[in-house]
Amino acid sequence: MPNFMIAYHGGNQPNSKEEGMAQMGKWKTWIESLGEAVVNPGTPLMNTKILTSGDVQDENDPNSMKGFAVVKAESIEAAVEIAKSDPFLENGGTIRVSQMMEM
Repeated sequence: MPNFMIAYHGGNQPNSKEEGMAQMGKWKTWIESLGEAVVNPGTPLMNTKILTSGDVQDENDPNSMKGFAVVKAESIEAAVEIAKSDPFLENGGTIRVSQMMEM
């Protein structure tokens, strides 16, 4: 079964510690509901640099990639269905689902 990356972009930061804890609780419940489909439950991204052949800059785009998770699914359509239930979407962010190529 292929692996799919669920990439998190943008989204709103919690306004309080309590709101952050509530979001984390929803995420943990979602991950637990996926069972064996979870390969990597989630990796938040911190500092990001943008590189070109002649420059290095800080990432300042509010819609930049904030993290990712990896799931197993029969098809990209099945992976999209998994991603549709991700509570990250409730925070105003977007999700990109990509099939990962085995090397």
